[in-house]
Amino acid sequence: MVQSAPTSPLDLDSLRTAAQAFARDEMRPVALRYDESEEYPLDVLRRAAELGLTCYDLPAAYGGGGLERLRDRCEVIEELAWGDSPIFWVIAQVGFFAGPLLALGSEEQKRRWLPPLSGVDPPACAVAITEPEHGSDAAAIETRAVRRDDGYVLTGRKKFIGNGDVANLCVVFATVDPGSRSRGITAFVVEAGDAGFARGPRLPKMGSRCFPAAEIAFEDCFVPEDRRLGAEGEGFRGLMWVFDVARVQLAAGSVGLGRAALELAVEYAKEREAFGHPIHEYQAVSFRLADAKLKLDQARLMTRRAAELADAGEPFSTEAAMAKLAASEASVFAASAAVMTLGGAGYIRDSLAQKWYRDAKLDEIWDGTSDIMRLLIARSLFA
Repeated sequence: MVQSAPTSPLDLDSLRTAAQAFARDEMRPVALRYDESEEYPLDVLRRAAELGLTCYDLPAAYGGGGLERLRDRCEVIEELAWGDSPIFWVIAQVGFFAGPLLALGSEEQKRRWLPPLSGVDPPACAVAITEPEHGSDAAAIETRAVRRDDGYVLTGRKKFIGNGDVANLCVVFATVDPGSRSRGITAFVVEAGDAGFARGPRLPKMGSRCFPAAEIAFEDCFVPEDRRLGAEGEGFRGLMWVFDVARVQLAAGSVGLGRAALELAVEYAKEREAFGHPIHEYQAVSFRLADAKLKLDQARLMTRRAAELADAGEPFSTEAAMAKLAASEASVFAASAAVMTLGGAGYIRDSLAQKWYRDAKLDEIWDGTSDIMRLLIARSLFA
């Protein structure tokens, strides 16, 4: 069974070992069950919290593990996503919610909302950006925040929000100046129970089924002024920082998923025989898996480069886009290669290969599609 994670000060090697064990013993064995049932993996989330795997990336000053370097966090992410990508993203929402708080929040706000995230029963968290008519163009957000006396009234709808149907805490990006694009974007914290905050229903998905996505609505939802993160109009700056960091972390997760698929395919290719030989002796099989290995290792190196730039305080937006693009497409390739290598055994629903193929596709879509990543990279060439 999984042993307890190390206590502070956090040690990367011990944390990585704990993540590997948790992924192997707690995540991988239940991955197919949660995929089939689409049940929210609350029990796995709580066990992860007990080991510090939900808050290792939060500052120690607020009760977290204090693993500050993005480069180090990517190593832990890869191990957890190797266990099961959708369950990992449920676990990771704590840190995702904390991102805008750390980027924009006051000290009082950080001390108000961050410590509970490090408990053994952390609240379900969400970050609400995407809208029915606006996804990658985040500056076009239409959800409105109108100042009223000592607070704001939020009105609008968000779509495809991770944890949207269960969220107890939600960072919402809205505009205080419609038509001004990025200049009006402002971030707010909304809590379950706030009048006018409506969650759900859950949206059925092709893959990543146990990590729920939902539409949420704000119908004259009043939030006090102390729920605003940063000044009016500062939200876009925080949003772009969240996007860049999230893309690097998503790249690490994609590499973990792809690595799992490749390992499964390699083991099968060693054991499965056709025409009197193990199938890995046929180039049609072995070259496909060699290509998967190449793409995944390239993606891992690009992810590390982006993370190291971020840790050094250097610009890394283009490198984050490159890492996200390379890793998500490498993961889809590796998962497809696993299905092809296993053949019929990889296509039936009790196979992890088909599950990983469906899960991997999401990584090419969320936090900026592959098309958007190519657009960002191309723009950087001619800036």
